[in-house]
Amino acid sequence: MTDPAAALSLTGLSKEFGGLLAVDRVSLTIGAGERRAIIGPNGAGKTTLFSLISGETKPSDGHIALFGRDVTRYAPHRRASLGLARTYQITNLFPRLTALENCLLAVQALTPAKFHLHRGLHRYPAFYERARRVLEAVGLADREGAAVRNLSHGEQRQLEIALALAGSPRLLLLDEPTAGLSPAESHAMTALLKELDPAITLLVIEHDMDVAFALTDRITVLHYGKVVADGLAHEVKASALVQEIYLGAS
Repeated sequence: MTDPAAALSLTGLSKEFGGLLAVDRVSLTIGAGERRAIIGPNGAGKTTLFSLISGETKPSDGHIALFGRDVTRYAPHRRASLGLARTYQITNLFPRLTALENCLLAVQALTPAKFHLHRGLHRYPAFYERARRVLEAVGLADREGAAVRNLSHGEQRQLEIALALAGSPRLLLLDEPTAGLSPAESHAMTALLKELDPAITLLVIEHDMDVAFALTDRITVLHYGKVVADGLAHEVKASALVQEIYLGAS
């Protein structure tokens, strides 16, 4: 039964690709405002799970509920309208547009203005205000006029967070937010994410265990598409099973 107070409920969620069960009967409940990390070795099914939650991939079985509403058959844009946003392991930006222009498109995307193709964005001053506010929130206020292709990799990751925040999400899925970052950039990204509005429910895929433990209260471990451990960060970190399958301990 779906918990109406939960931000996200997964019930028996599975995805099969030609006989390969990438996600195997995953059941999870993420409370509103919770910070949860999904960890596991490569091929564990983490990104496939995110694609199922966001609606980009259809499940073979099971159910998905957002804020008490069954969205299993909803298209990605309908889930976004309920407050779901996500980032990707590989940056997904418009390289020739400026940071501000990328943000403006993201702000516009969840409003009726997206259908007003013949009205310039200058007619919507509130969009500029919102776009500049999210750029400031991720530390890119002084880079609004820079073309994305001229931003560093770390700055592009920050911009992706800004785009995800542009629509005022209630649930934010972050897929490897520190991927490809230097240790200094990774530390800065972790600090940025820790400062996000506590009302936003955060679900993070993160390969870096230190980042996962720093960002989240609870950890869920996937292995071959199955949940093999779930609990408070210190409990999961101490688990012999997790150390064996994730850290390679004998």
